Amino acid sequence: MPVIKSVRGFKPEWGKECFIAENATIVGDVKMGDQCSVWFNAVVRGDVNSIIIGDKCNIQDGAVIHCTFEKTKTILGNNVSIGHNAIVHGCTIEDNVLIGMGAIVMDNAIVKEGCFVAAGAIVLENSVLESGYLYAGIPAKKIKPLDERLTATFERTANNYVKYSSWFKDEE
Repeated sequence: MPVIKSVRGFKPEWGKECFIAENATIVGDVKMGDQCSVWFNAVVRGDVNSIIIGDKCNIQDGAVIHCTFEKTKTILGNNVSIGHNAIVHGCTIEDNVLIGMGAIVMDNAIVKEGCFVAAGAIVLENSVLESGYLYAGIPAKKIKPLDERLTATFERTANNYVKYSSWFKDEE
């Protein structure tokens, strides 16, 4: 059974058709939309500030979503995919974004709509990533504009994770 805990009077909330893996952790001031999924060993920790997650977001295995006390909350738009073992901390991720496996997005960063943050990239504090580009490296730098094939990845990945989570619901 997942760890779902109230902290400081805040209880996590989520919408319809969400999947939360049995060893995921969601605590505190977390509000999640519809058709979201929080996968195995993922942690969404709204203990020190709020975390707002839109619709059709997936937080993949081992990812951590957190924020900074009295300074930064975390906001994820719609159709956001957070890759395996990524860290998203005190930042804003707009709609239709993919954060690659092992990437780190730090406090006060803004990842604009339609960005792809490559696996292992580190988005530094206060960075603003321009919409429609691939960012990679340490620190993350603009690599190239996204073509139609890459922009299709956002919706496809979000829809795939809705489908994958349905497989687990059928087993309950």
